[in-house]
Amino acid sequence: MQIVHTDGPSTAEVDLPELIDRLPIGSFQIRVLLICAAVLFVDGFDTQAIGYVAPALAQEWKLARGALGPVFSAGLFGLMLGAIIFGTLADRIGRKRIIVIATTAFGVGTLATMLAQDATVLIVLRFLTGLGLGGAMPNAVALTAELAPHRRRATMVMAMFAGFSIGAALGGLLAAALIPAFGWRSVFLVGGLVPLALAPVLAAALPESIRYLALLRGRDCDVAVLLRRVDPELRIAEDARFVVPEPRLTGLPVAHLFAERRGGITLLLWVVFFMSLLDLYLLSNWLPTVLNDLGVSVSAAAIIGAMLQVGGVAGTFALGRVIDRFSFRALAVTYLCAATAVGAIGLSSHAIALVTIAIFAAGFCIVGGQIASNALAATYYPTAIRATGMGWALGIGRIGSIVGPLIGGAMLASHVEVETLFLVAAIPALLAAATALLLARIV
Repeated sequence: MQIVHTDGPSTAEVDLPELIDRLPIGSFQIRVLLICAAVLFVDGFDTQAIGYVAPALAQEWKLARGALGPVFSAGLFGLMLGAIIFGTLADRIGRKRIIVIATTAFGVGTLATMLAQDATVLIVLRFLTGLGLGGAMPNAVALTAELAPHRRRATMVMAMFAGFSIGAALGGLLAAALIPAFGWRSVFLVGGLVPLALAPVLAAALPESIRYLALLRGRDCDVAVLLRRVDPELRIAEDARFVVPEPRLTGLPVAHLFAERRGGITLLLWVVFFMSLLDLYLLSNWLPTVLNDLGVSVSAAAIIGAMLQVGGVAGTFALGRVIDRFSFRALAVTYLCAATAVGAIGLSSHAIALVTIAIFAAGFCIVGGQIASNALAATYYPTAIRATGMGWALGIGRIGSIVGPLIGGAMLASHVEVETLFLVAAIPALLAAATALLLARIV
C-alpha cells in the first residue's frame, strides 16, 4: 500500500511525477488511454477519409490525375495550424477542454464535407475540419503521457495512438463497403456523426491532466481525487500539496522549446516529424489512386491502401517496449526499414500480393515510427510546455504532410513511372533515419 502522510502540522509536499512512477498501472489509466484512443480513432478515420474517397470523387467530378492534391493539402494545412494553436492553448486552459472542443469541431466539419459540390468548397471544408483534427491529437498524447509512469510512458502513448491507425484503416474498409452502395458522401456522414456522439462522452468521462492540475494553484484536492482513482488504496494526507519539480515557465510557451539547451533537440525532432509525415501522407493519400490507375477496382484499392494503417497498428504494438528500452536508436532502425519497404512498393506494384505485403511493411515502419516519435517527444518536454512541444512538432510535421501530397500529385500529373515515384518517396524515410540516429547520440 502506498502512503503519503505528514509528520507534523506543516503542509506535506509530494513530488507528483515520482509518486506516479511508483504507482501501478491500473484500470483508471487504462480507461483514460482507451478514451483518448477513441478520440484518435475518429481523428484517424476523418483524416484519411478523403484519400479513400478520392478515386470515386474524381470520377464523379471528372477531375484530372493529381487535381485533388490541393484538397489533400488544405486539410493538412488546417491540421498544422490546429496542432500549433490548440497545442499551445492547452498549456494555458487544459487538455480536456481542448479535446472536447476539437472533437466537436472536426465532427461538424466532416459532416459538412458531404455537402460539397465542387473542389473549391471542398478545399475550404477540409481546411476547417483540419483545424479540429489537428487540435485533438497533441492533447490526447499529452494527457496520456502525463498519467503514465516513466517506465511505460512510450508503450502507453503508442498503444493509445494505435487508435488513429485503427480508425484510418477502418476508413478504408468502410469506404470499400459504403461507396459502391451509397456513394462517397456516405463516408463523411459516418465520419461526422461518430465524433459528435463522442463529444458529450468526453465531457463527462475524460479527466483533466493530473500534472497540469498540479501546476495550478489550489487544485490539490482534485489531484488527490485522481490519484485515488489510480490507486484506491493510496492514503493521502488532508494537507498534501502536490508539486511537479520543474521550473515554472512564463512568457511565450514556444520560446521555451529553445531554452535550456532544448533548441537543437527541438529542431531535430521537427526534422523527424517533417520527413515522417511527408512520407506517410504522400502514401496514404495517393496509394488508392495509384492502385486504381494500375487497374485495381476502387473498393479493392481502398482495402489494399488500408494495409498501410493495418501495418501501422501492428508496428505500434510491436515497437512500444522496444522504444521504451532503446529510444532513438530503435527509431533510426525503424525508419531505415521504412525506406526499404517504400521502395519495394514501386518495384512490386504489378503483383497484388507483393505490393500488399510491401504496403503493410511500410505502414509497420512509417506509422509505427511516427507514433514512436510522438511518444519520445512527449517524454522529452516538461509538463508546462508538453502540449506546446507536441503541438509544434506535429505542426511542423504537418508542413511535411502538406508537401507530401503535392509532390505525389505533381509526379502523377507528370506521368512519372510508379517505380520512380516510390523510390523518391523512400528518400524522406532515409533522412528521418539519419536524424533519429543523430538524436540517439545527443539525447
